[in-house]
Amino acid sequence: MRYTTITERLAGLGGAKWEVHALARKLKTQGRDIIELTIGEPDVPTPPELMEIAGTSMRVGRTGYSNGRGEPALLKALSDRYTARRGRKIGTDQIMCFPGTQTTLFAVLHALVEQGDEVLMGDPMYATYEGLVAATGATLVPVPLRPEHGFRMQAADVEARVTPRTRLLFLNSPHNPTGAVLTPAEILALGEVAKKHDLWILCDEVYEDLVFPGTKFTSPLDFPDLAERVIVASSISKSHAAPGFRSGWCVGPAEFCAKLLPLSETMLFGNQPFIADMTAEAVSKPSPVAAGMVERFQRRASLIHDRLDGVAGLRVQRPEAGMFALLDARASGMTGRDFALDLLERGGVALMPGESFGEALGGWLRVGLTQPDELIAAACDRIAAHVGRLQGEAA
Repeated sequence: MRYTTITERLAGLGGAKWEVHALARKLKTQGRDIIELTIGEPDVPTPPELMEIAGTSMRVGRTGYSNGRGEPALLKALSDRYTARRGRKIGTDQIMCFPGTQTTLFAVLHALVEQGDEVLMGDPMYATYEGLVAATGATLVPVPLRPEHGFRMQAADVEARVTPRTRLLFLNSPHNPTGAVLTPAEILALGEVAKKHDLWILCDEVYEDLVFPGTKFTSPLDFPDLAERVIVASSISKSHAAPGFRSGWCVGPAEFCAKLLPLSETMLFGNQPFIADMTAEAVSKPSPVAAGMVERFQRRASLIHDRLDGVAGLRVQRPEAGMFALLDARASGMTGRDFALDLLERGGVALMPGESFGEALGGWLRVGLTQPDELIAAACDRIAAHVGRLQGEAA
């Protein structure tokens, strides 16, 4: 039977990247003692007051059709939020609501790029981004995010990769998997490149509320002279520990949102009104769980650094935000995938191979920070023992 070319473009870009995570889950069901530090799921439940709003909304009949743009109350709440945070008026006509950040990014990219276009994206990158670009038919052009720059994108590296086919600069700040946060100066420099070459800027900001103390978050939306070309995407998945509710949005120029509306209506014809009611409440005030996650994740990142940095050649990259730390295991001489599979089988710890996030992280591993402190400490002990074992075997 025949299939469309999108199935060919996406072959190998889905669950294959999560091979170690899937194997870890399988081993756990078989009774194996596995410490799972693979995925970025919040370490607390969704706030009960938000679930109560969703439940009440369902009981009073908020289960009918919505529309392709978003429920009015949610659009108003997001308008107020972004107007306050970005320091300039963001109207409801500049916002579109979707089921989660992933769906938002899928729709936005389909509105901006297609076959023959190029998308500049930092490498390393979140595991699904490659598939998002491939789905449009556009070509992903990796821009190296270098450890010596704290894994923050540099304008010179972007400029060197711009061609006549380049249409979009895809940013992710705070960044997954590195935890890097772009500085105002870096965003301004990237914006100058975008203006020079008439590029769109798309920024995934889902970790905005999980920035660690000592680091300031800046959005491309903060700069009025970039407003005509900037679109940001976010959701309540991380900030409000609500990934399963799939409630996200994008903010951009009013003209862009008008162009995107028919695509949204064709794809989804709106998300769920009862989830929109919950989300409106969530974004209208500070998250009741974000500050606690920030404190715990930063503490656990420090714990990993103190326990593992310098052990048998390992290096730990301290994050500035988010739910992950990076472990540099290149001194082992193994790929990240081989190291992760060996560690899982013989050490009982599941980490994500760096290669799942791009070629630039070959030999690295992503370490989740969402398990309790005692499990993080136990995982560090197992990792240290494992690299010691590897050294002994190589001697």
